[in-house]
Amino acid sequence: MNDPAPSTTQPLPGNEAASPISKLLVWLPIIAGLIVLYVPSLIDLLQGIWSTDEQKHGPIVLSIACWLAYRKWPDMWQASEGQPTSAWGWPIFIFGLLLYAIGRSQDILLFEIGSVIWLLTAILLLTRGTAALKAQWFALFFMLFMIPLPGAIVDAVTLPMKMAVSYVAEQVLYWVGYPIARTGVILQIGQYKLLVADACAGLHTLFTLEALGLLYLNIVRHDSLFRNVTLAILIVPISFTANVFRVMVLTLITYHFGDEAGQGFLHGFAGMVLFLSALLLIMGVDSLLQLGVKLKDRRQMKGATAA
Repeated sequence: MNDPAPSTTQPLPGNEAASPISKLLVWLPIIAGLIVLYVPSLIDLLQGIWSTDEQKHGPIVLSIACWLAYRKWPDMWQASEGQPTSAWGWPIFIFGLLLYAIGRSQDILLFEIGSVIWLLTAILLLTRGTAALKAQWFALFFMLFMIPLPGAIVDAVTLPMKMAVSYVAEQVLYWVGYPIARTGVILQIGQYKLLVADACAGLHTLFTLEALGLLYLNIVRHDSLFRNVTLAILIVPISFTANVFRVMVLTLITYHFGDEAGQGFLHGFAGMVLFLSALLLIMGVDSLLQLGVKLKDRRQMKGATAA
């Protein structure tokens, strides 16, 4: 009797049995396609809207999102080992291409840049399955903060925010004894008048601080659901408070050192104050929440012991 012929089944592309070269060959066309689609878009963004004060966070968000994806890559590969791919990737892929085509041809940045999230989601589903998507969900979600928003939405939300920030800054500085008054979003302190600009208290600033807070949550990774949810909700008032600090710092710099100091180098320094104060507030609130969780756990342990 003849021995059965040896199996000639070859590993599928993307399967863990494939060699490293095979894995690389699978991803090269995908990488090349993404480069062809989005390098022109990135060049337009860097030369256009990402060069403005309101949107300077765009490249930073993109860099952090890439780092987050790289950080989770080994976990993604391990989690998706032996898992089936998902056919849901095809309709998502087609939808992403349509978004890109419409956005690129009609100059709609919300569609053009937002399409990359849909395409990356589809690619993960088609090549590695749902387990890979679960591993990379936060990196994809974080990319939302780099997408330029429509001007009508930004203007509608920014004006009330600037009014609120201006009001609180005026009340605090007046309470501590400074000669300050306000007309709309214009603060007058001494002989100087300051216009609270979109970059100081706009929707884009709020988005940037939201991204900072969510990144902090993702890095620290608390076990307490209450602590995570509460801190995520409190990021909004924390961002507002940080904006107030920035406006107050700029106002005080202008009052004590003159208009040139307020609009020059120290204006950029006030931006650093904004993010530093937001980070310190987030860490401070997180510490208070940690203390509250510990006290709650102690009470529960005492109650269980007493029972």
